[in-house]
Amino acid sequence: MQHSAAELPEQLPKTQNMEFRYLENFSMPYTHQTKNPNNQPTGKGSKKGWLLFAILILILVVAGLFFLNQPPSDGITEDNNDLPLRTIGPDTAPVTITEYADFACITCKAWHQFGIREEVLEVYGEQVRFVWRDFPVTAPSSPRAAEAGFCAHEQGQFWAYHDITFANAPALRLENLKAYAEEIDLDMARFSDCLDTGRYQSAVEAERSAAINLGLRSVPSFTVNERRLIGPPSFDQLASIIDEILVSVE
Repeated sequence: MQHSAAELPEQLPKTQNMEFRYLENFSMPYTHQTKNPNNQPTGKGSKKGWLLFAILILILVVAGLFFLNQPPSDGITEDNNDLPLRTIGPDTAPVTITEYADFACITCKAWHQFGIREEVLEVYGEQVRFVWRDFPVTAPSSPRAAEAGFCAHEQGQFWAYHDITFANAPALRLENLKAYAEEIDLDMARFSDCLDTGRYQSAVEAERSAAINLGLRSVPSFTVNERRLIGPPSFDQLASIIDEILVSVE
């Protein structure tokens, strides 16, 4: 069963005989201890091990709550980021909704299939601007899919590529990414050269790092102006926040 969000680890100490895995819908790493090979009880040592394990879990829970409650950093904003912006709506819109997402993320795909972005734009028009930021953390194919989005943006077709990629996700092999580009009539020689040479590899990594520095730990994540949202928002949730902002700027 696939989970709805992909989580990122905090910086954790290196520990022998310990495997770190990351559960979706959870704001901290899941720690899996190596079992006793013979599955034999270990007496006092076992009790001590469980005590240490419980303390570690408590520390990670507190750390997770701390990071979730941190406000977005003022040092990383669209205004001081030289990366190309993939946007819908005017730069002068009083409301900017920024999505940090991943083409391999099933929840991201579901959110777009609900048509919430389109509904917001239909209701609020030029009062709202949507911004896409790559946060490729779900699968090994995520970074290259993000690079492909940049390559499509280079030809002015990011949103068309965005839509066809989500429609077919999680099929994100290299041949899939090129097939989607061909289907929306991109210049294939130009697109393939862009993707094959890794032209936007550093840009994708920069966006991933920026999202982490903002304190984001899952995909999709959203901000509305300076307000961070928890989880993918419904239309009603977005409308409530947008209305509040529009009243405040009147």
